[in-house]
Amino acid sequence: MYVDKVSDQKTWNRLGSVWPSSEKRSLVCVSVTAETADVKTFGLCTEDGSLISFEPGQFITVDVDTGVEKVSRCYTISSPPTRPFSLSITVKRVANGEVSNWLHDHLSVGDRLNAYGPSGAFTTTVAQAEKLLFLSAGSGVTPLMSMVRAASDLAVDRDVVFVHSARTPEDIIFRNEICHLSKRLPRLKVLNVVEGVGKEPEWNGQVGRLNLEMLKSYVPDFADREVFICGPGGYMSSIKDTLAHEGFDMSRYHSENFDLSAETPDARGPDQQQELSGADGGGAELAIRLARAGMTFYAWPGETVLAAAKRAGVAIASSCSQGICGTCIARLLEGTVDMQHAGGIRQREIDKGLRLLCCSTPTSDLVLDL
Repeated sequence: MYVDKVSDQKTWNRLGSVWPSSEKRSLVCVSVTAETADVKTFGLCTEDGSLISFEPGQFITVDVDTGVEKVSRCYTISSPPTRPFSLSITVKRVANGEVSNWLHDHLSVGDRLNAYGPSGAFTTTVAQAEKLLFLSAGSGVTPLMSMVRAASDLAVDRDVVFVHSARTPEDIIFRNEICHLSKRLPRLKVLNVVEGVGKEPEWNGQVGRLNLEMLKSYVPDFADREVFICGPGGYMSSIKDTLAHEGFDMSRYHSENFDLSAETPDARGPDQQQELSGADGGGAELAIRLARAGMTFYAWPGETVLAAAKRAGVAIASSCSQGICGTCIARLLEGTVDMQHAGGIRQREIDKGLRLLCCSTPTSDLVLDL
């Protein structure tokens, strides 16, 4: 939302330190704040205290060594870019969450954390609409909070309706702050929806799950707004279907979701594996050469570069494996690929020859600048 005061990313880059999404840096943990019983915010800054440039709604890719293996995960920046000497990630502890649980149990003030630079296209800078509708559930509130915090810092008075869903009132992340911000920003309207009252029987807000009737009642002009939504897959799918059924212009629907269930490219069914292996005689392998590393591996027909690299035991930095996070970006020196990304790369980067390896399928032999 700060785009109203900072006209473009080039302007902001001159104010801050440009941190490429493909570059890994060491960050120092400067604060740990418990937001709810299972959510913590970790404040981070660069080791040399340099400024950090990003857009509200973007994320960083965290790299941790859990003691068993090195794992990467994407976490949205919850702090605003208007406070560029540090950034924060707000992390929910989840069952079997390798990285989230490690962060909760081990990351303390003074510790260092490796991360790849800010990335992602889920930001209000892509839309100039005057009326916005923010929809979030659980920890999906974080990118939208970054946007609202930036608006508050810059005194941008924009018409925003913010509807957040949580399990109970005590699970509402940033509950007190968002209430304060709604008083500071006259045209910020906030609605919290909970599934149950939990330990607050005196709760007088909305109870249930966000549905069409509730949306029409609280946001009667939702069809006129630019929608930004982030949350669990089921929540987002339900809301998307509801909006589409109502005839909402889906070109004004912007979503962010890190579903890592498909993180391992080889987690395919037997039929698909057979098809990719060329066992049916359908096509030859294509050579992929890493120019700087001086090694070559081969991709099966229909297989992405990243999947082929992992199968060959070649280490390439990656995280979401869905064309979202931008961690696996690399320059294509020779050859062609079919890239089906999900917003993790910008057109100007594509024009410069950069590709996301997790969603790029070779259509010829390749040479990569790796």
